[in-house]
Amino acid sequence: MGWVHALSRGINRGVEITVGVLAMAMALVTGLQVFFRYGLNHSLFWSEEVGRILLVWITFLGATVAYRRKAHVGIDVAVRRLAPAARRALERFLLGLSGVFFVVLIAYGLRFIRFIAHQKTAALGLPMGLPYTVIPLSGVVFLIHAVSLALESEKPPSS
Repeated sequence: MGWVHALSRGINRGVEITVGVLAMAMALVTGLQVFFRYGLNHSLFWSEEVGRILLVWITFLGATVAYRRKAHVGIDVAVRRLAPAARRALERFLLGLSGVFFVVLIAYGLRFIRFIAHQKTAALGLPMGLPYTVIPLSGVVFLIHAVSLALESEKPPSS
């Protein structure tokens, strides 16, 4: 099952790069909007919409990176007091529960995209499904990471 870990690591690396590029694009668009509005007294009609879409993509994809790194905020006072076997069992249970949520994220994300497929964004006229594609996409990435983390948790702790 080493291929699952390699897939998870590879996808995570690609997502990290993508998030970095999206963040730079968002900073550029926001900077341009400020310059045009206050320097040239002319507003870019599309900049707020693009900035909002980029922020949503950065948020969802960034969350998958944090999940892979186990960097999400957590309260583990009680968990740290458990015996190693109980801790691993609880971790597996929570990974399974997370996996169920990720499948729901994928299924309902796709369903929502189909629901709004005929709508267009206000400023640029892009299909509304484009900004929301990140929901099922991030669900797939989350699920791959969850499987990889679950397989890691099956290994006995090294001494």
